[in-house]
Amino acid sequence: MKKIKKALISISNKKNLKLILKYLKKYNIKIISSGGTYKEIKKLGFNCIEVSKYTGSPKMINGRVKTLHPKIHAGILSVRNNKSHKKDLKKYNFDEIDLIIVNFYPFQKILSSKMNHKKIIENIDIGGPTLVRSAAKNYNDVVVISNTRQYKNFIDELNKNKGSTSLKFREKMSNEAFLETGFYDSIISEYFNKITNNQFPKKKLIFGNLIEKLRYGENPHQQGAIYSMKNDLKIIKLNGKELSFNNYNDIFSALSISKSLPKNVGTVIVKHASPCGVSVNKNKIDSFKLALKCDPISAFGGVVSCNFKIKKKLALELKKIFLEIIIGNGFDKDALKILKKRKNIRVIDASKITNKDKQNITTNFDSMLLQSTDFKTFSKNDFVVVSKIKPNKEIMNNLIFAFNVCRFVKSNAIVITKNFSTIGIGCGQPSRIDSCKIAIEKMNIFHNNLKKSNIYAASDAFFPFVDGIENLVQAGVSAVIQPSGSIRDKEIIKFANKLGIILVFSKTRHFKH
Repeated sequence: MKKIKKALISISNKKNLKLILKYLKKYNIKIISSGGTYKEIKKLGFNCIEVSKYTGSPKMINGRVKTLHPKIHAGILSVRNNKSHKKDLKKYNFDEIDLIIVNFYPFQKILSSKMNHKKIIENIDIGGPTLVRSAAKNYNDVVVISNTRQYKNFIDELNKNKGSTSLKFREKMSNEAFLETGFYDSIISEYFNKITNNQFPKKKLIFGNLIEKLRYGENPHQQGAIYSMKNDLKIIKLNGKELSFNNYNDIFSALSISKSLPKNVGTVIVKHASPCGVSVNKNKIDSFKLALKCDPISAFGGVVSCNFKIKKKLALELKKIFLEIIIGNGFDKDALKILKKRKNIRVIDASKITNKDKQNITTNFDSMLLQSTDFKTFSKNDFVVVSKIKPNKEIMNNLIFAFNVCRFVKSNAIVITKNFSTIGIGCGQPSRIDSCKIAIEKMNIFHNNLKKSNIYAASDAFFPFVDGIENLVQAGVSAVIQPSGSIRDKEIIKFANKLGIILVFSKTRHFKH
């Protein structure tokens, strides 16, 4: 046990400060502080000595230097049973400091404001993290409180031990303190990576706030948790059970697609992180029904994501089938009331989610694969018509829609569409021809009365042989869009012209492994 006699408090977030001060007073703990924290402590009616008075050195260079002083850090870092340390403290008339309560300038919050670079730099905390690191290093003798959420446990510890702390508690606070400083430095590091366009630095820091521990990972024998590089996920759960590892995976997959579609018209249905139906239609009910019609069997127990506000009429349609999760860009009161009647269904408001400036991280075997996300916005300039027959504007837009959906389908991917709706999806096959067969089979099962006209297909990579396109054309496809790059591109073009279909090449490939 270590008795606390003297504390230094320097906090940006002054929430619950009065509560802490009451218990420091109760156990006769003297307080040192500076700046706004000192003023707040005095305002609340508690005794406190200002850092500049304690050290005999004034704050300087516009407050950049206040606590960076030997009297402060020697008092924190001195090992209490080390004779040499005791001798040094006595020689310079320095006191031991047993408690550090610090939280940092809110750098992450500052980044979200519209401050210029100069002001952002001024909000990089130096003194706070230095105090925390000193105290955390010397946890054997010093306790460090580095976040307001630790206040309750700290007060409990004080009361339990009558003003002292246990080694186990100090060790735990030290661990959390180094997480705080590491997280803080990571945010700053990432900011400099962005402004210097250093996308892949020699050393990469990955940071995140724990959002929640999950019941388990993909399977019950695996542990799982979700973190966010922001303060939250910007995913608001309005109803239903807690989200699982697999739920989150499905949600992110569904949002990646729906956020890529034209605003306020798109519906996506996902099962096991793969789309089984996508439609773009101004009529919201039709948008959902057409997406569902693509593969209603796979949609059972799936995730529906709408990039528009869900209203009563659509909620009534959604309620007709079993779904795990419904995502919308907001819900009106009537819709929410209808959907909440099913207690277990997860209702998610994703109106605050954007698909800008994101990165994908895959980790395995103590290694990380890092890449920018595939959220490229397509335009006609990204494609080249290589067939003799040219698409009109409507056909070209349909092909681009098909190609956009295709990039979110697990490779090898084939997507067949009609009127801006998917009617057949083949995914995840080692052979592209097998993906073609699956997409065609799905189309024939669920759209057997479909008129064999205005049917289009997209492939996430080039067809290495003519057999894939041949299968699609035999099934009724009249236009195909695919990336170029095969040594047999000329043969594919020649074959398309022979069949009398439209063939469009993309300048970019879009695998999703």
